[in-house]
Formats: sequence, C-alpha cells, structure tokens
Amino acid sequence: MFRKRVLITGGAGFIGSHLCRELLKNNCDVLCLDNFFTGKKENVADLIAHPYFELVRHDVIEPYYAEVDEIYNLACPASPIHYQSDPVKTVKTNVLGSVNMLNLALRNKAKILQASTSEIYGDPEIDLQHEEYWGRVNPIGIRSCYDEGKRCAETLFFDYHREHNVNIKVVRIFNTYGPYMRPDDGRVVSNFIVQALKGNDLTVYGDGSQTRSFCYISDLVTGIIKMMSHNDKFTGPINLGNPEPINMLGLADKIIELTGRKLKIVFAPLPSDDPKQRQPDISKARKELNWSATVKLEEGLKETINYFKKIL
Repeated sequence: MFRKRVLITGGAGFIGSHLCRELLKNNCDVLCLDNFFTGKKENVADLIAHPYFELVRHDVIEPYYAEVDEIYNLACPASPIHYQSDPVKTVKTNVLGSVNMLNLALRNKAKILQASTSEIYGDPEIDLQHEEYWGRVNPIGIRSCYDEGKRCAETLFFDYHREHNVNIKVVRIFNTYGPYMRPDDGRVVSNFIVQALKGNDLTVYGDGSQTRSFCYISDLVTGIIKMMSHNDKFTGPINLGNPEPINMLGLADKIIELTGRKLKIVFAPLPSDDPKQRQPDISKARKELNWSATVKLEEGLKETINYFKKIL
C-alpha cells in the first residue's frame, strides 16, 4: 500500500500535533519536525511508538533534507507572549523557515501548505475579513514580527509558485482552540480557562468589547487537510475559521459559567496594536472545499476545559 510521506514543521505544537494524528489515521507516513520552543514532546508522546511516525528535533531556520511528497509548514510561535519573547527569531522562522521549506518542496517536487494567519489583516477596517482585503498592519509595532513575518511568508510562497512553479497552498487560520494548547499559551481561551480552574478572577484586556471568532481544532484540521488535497490549481489564500463572533466579556462569562466558579472579571490595559475585531468571511472555503466549522463554541469549550482539568 502506497503511503504519502508527509513532513509537518511545528508538528509537536498545538495544531501540528492534531494534524500528525489525523494524517496517521489517513495512512500517511508522518515526519514531525519541531525545535520545541513552544511545541512539546508530550503532545506527540503517544505517537512515538507508531511505525509510521518519526519525531526530529530541528529548527526550520536551518535547511533540512528529506524525501517527502507533501509539506505542512506550521512552524512558528502563534501567541503574542511567545512570538514577542524573541521577535527576531519569529521573523527568521517565518522568512528563512519558509525559504528552506520551499526549497525542499522544489527539490522534491512536493506540494507545500503554508499555515498563514488572520493576523495578516492587522486591525481591520472591515467587519468581515475576506481574502481580497489587504489588511491594516503596523509594520514597526510589537506584533509586526509575527504579522509581517507571515505576510512575507505568503509573498515567498506566491513568488516560488510564479517563478519555480512550486505547488503551493495557503490557509489563513483564525483563532483556534482545543486540547493540547499550552496553559501558558497567552491566548484568551487558555488564559480564561486556566484562571477559572485556579479560582482566579478573569483578566479582560481593554473594555472587553473587542470580538474574536473561535474555531475548534478538529474543524480547523479538517479544513487544512481538505485544502491540501483540493484541486492543485487552487492555491488560496483561503480563510479557515468560525464566522460566529463573540466579545471578550461574553467569552469570560461563558467560561465562568462552564467551570461553575464564582469569579469576577477584572480589567487591564489593552496591549499595543491589539485588533478590535476578528471575523472570517469563509464563503470561499464553503464554495471551494465544501468546508465550514461545525463544532459549537460551548461544546468545544467543554472539551478544552476537560483537557486543562487533566493537565493542571
């Protein structure tokens, strides 16, 4: 039986570890690369004994050589607390990492998918962000190592596609949550759940009116795999996310309710360049991939809370 040999950079991270599991179920031979800056061996420990899984400690800013059919380029810290801790490294991961993986794809004539982000839209002026919107990003702000790094990665992908005919796919991922998130992730869902489970009041930044749209991890992974296997002429970029927005006060209330704790909400200043709204237009994903998010927020939050109860 033919098994596709698939390379996943950042494969021991939150999204990467779920993707590893799903591709193994799909009879792929999975090569997982991670430097363990934010990824954790524990996320894939149960896969180590799998005959078609291989874990390699490697940093994508250095070239890597292997025989592969497909590459999922997920390597990059995705929460502000982590990508701002070493911003130069974040830019290098996005830019040099993309160059190295694109060169590997070129050498192997492999298909390559870039995990881009809703952050390329910056602090948007439009309520519903569609793929043709160019965004509003501060190129010299504290978030720009990630925002502009991911924008540059997209540029590289499309230049390799135009210049070298590399078979590319680009997905723009909106806020994702679920099991295998780190407790110190720094993103709002994990922050709120960890605070609630520890019996601490929930910290809302700003006035809590800013909105996000949260996509459960299983929905996202389905979308990523659908995009990779879709018509090769369709490169994207394509939005993957849940278009149902909720404001931060509403999310805090929901997590207090689901954890059954009697807690207060406390307020702190909004970080610099924090976007006021995030809501994907997923009409392209619906049309091209027949994909949309199916897991309701309450259902996904319950699963995530149960995971954090186990690991805290």
